[in-house]
Amino acid sequence: MLGILLIDKPAGISSHDVVNAVRRKLGTRRVGHAGTLDPNATGLLIIAVGPATRFLQYLPLEPKEYVGVVTFGKETNTQDGEGHIVAEKPVPHDLAAQLAEVLPQFEGLIQQIPPMYSAVKKAGKPLYAYAREGKDVERLPRTIHIEEITVENIDGPDVTLRVACSGGTYMRTLAHDMGQTLGCGGYLSALNREKVGKFELQNAIQLDDVGIDHLLPLKDALPPVPVVALNHEQASSIREGRPVSVKSGPSANIAGLLDQNGDVIGMARVHGNLLQPECVIPIEVA
Repeated sequence: MLGILLIDKPAGISSHDVVNAVRRKLGTRRVGHAGTLDPNATGLLIIAVGPATRFLQYLPLEPKEYVGVVTFGKETNTQDGEGHIVAEKPVPHDLAAQLAEVLPQFEGLIQQIPPMYSAVKKAGKPLYAYAREGKDVERLPRTIHIEEITVENIDGPDVTLRVACSGGTYMRTLAHDMGQTLGCGGYLSALNREKVGKFELQNAIQLDDVGIDHLLPLKDALPPVPVVALNHEQASSIREGRPVSVKSGPSANIAGLLDQNGDVIGMARVHGNLLQPECVIPIEVA
């Protein structure tokens, strides 16, 4: 059993809760996910089953697209609706105009400081552990890429934004930083992830409906990563960890490898016409 599941995560459960539910439903322990969603966030979660967990790193998982609601005029200690309010300030009467002026500075390559309530580690200890102890420790900024921010609706202090961004982006930190720039504070009050790379929420299933029939084969999940069809002899060499030569290697640095039945058996680094296996599915589970 191996493949990819597109799950529409409901609010109120963690990404790990989704993994555990899939394990129970499919009767296998080997389940993993790509791109954590906070418990109160909803939307697309990519789940890998069986040996497919080893291929998550190769899937086209960027950019990511979110629709979030930022509530201006208040700050919380977690930068989202899970925390308690730590500051309140008046919202600008011309919020729409001020937003239009400041949003461009949040597009492109920008720096973000990870929130204290996050799993990022400091001295081997997650930041949220320090936060729960009432400590605020120094964090190094990270470079992220915001492809586009679009205002979809403004309802009083609540602004609905559509954001296309790189992996590693903290949407609640984006909300917080916007509030700081506007001078009134802000926090992320709702979040829904609609796209992860080429994968879209509209093709996801509900957690209660998970079944083997919903598994997406790796050969369908990998593109636009190129795939190379191998003959029986080449496939045998790859399974034994030996590189193979092909008539015309793909232009990419990495490629998926298909056996004579058209099933993915591994990934390889491309060195001209030479394919060096990097990740191989054991024959007993292929």
